[in-house]
Amino acid sequence: MIRIENLYKRFGRNEVLKGVDLNIPEGGIYAVLGPNGSGKTTLIKSVLGLVIPNKGSIKVLDRPVKGQWKYREEINYLPQIANFPGNIRVKELIGMIKDLRQKAGDEGTLIRMFGLEPFLDKKLANLSGGTKQKVNLVLTFMFDSPVIVLDEPTSGLDPASMIALKDLIQKEKQAGKTFLITTHIMQFVEEIADQVVYLLEGQVYYTGTLSGLLEKTGQKDLEYAIAAITSEK
Repeated sequence: MIRIENLYKRFGRNEVLKGVDLNIPEGGIYAVLGPNGSGKTTLIKSVLGLVIPNKGSIKVLDRPVKGQWKYREEINYLPQIANFPGNIRVKELIGMIKDLRQKAGDEGTLIRMFGLEPFLDKKLANLSGGTKQKVNLVLTFMFDSPVIVLDEPTSGLDPASMIALKDLIQKEKQAGKTFLITTHIMQFVEEIADQVVYLLEGQVYYTGTLSGLLEKTGQKDLEYAIAAITSEK
């Protein structure tokens, strides 16, 4: 599904990715973790073609991504910060994204799921941060794509919306979708992730199950395991 080999990326003198090798098979939920500056966002953006690596290769759906753009039609992406003009109304934004993607979207179910009916005629500038995040989730999930990339998806969500998001991710997983998720919320990872990828100083420190990571670090929960790894380095 996603295969990354010997990936390097440098910004000026700062080498962010240092020979990353990673194989993400089809189906399942993969949490990409690591401290700030570990290379998580750079790795995700490299998969999306938003960052061009200095060295190495990436394949998505068994197709090389270098110099290609068509494969991105098969990926739904939730950025950590989605910047849209504040004067656009919610329903206008949904329509605009559907026109750009030129794909059928099932936004109605998602709008009801996240309780956005009262906000459809409101401008983005007048929404709270949590409501904007719900809109972004609708934009991400309303298209049927095999790969879904979520960068800090729980930001600003209330408990009910968190539950709705987790249920939605599990439903899409059952449909065979592959998830790459970055988050700082360890409880969220413990509840949904099938596999954990831990990046440290631009390299893959660990990839495997959560139980395997706990065994490797000798800790009883993920938060303490992450703290133990970080303090060692």
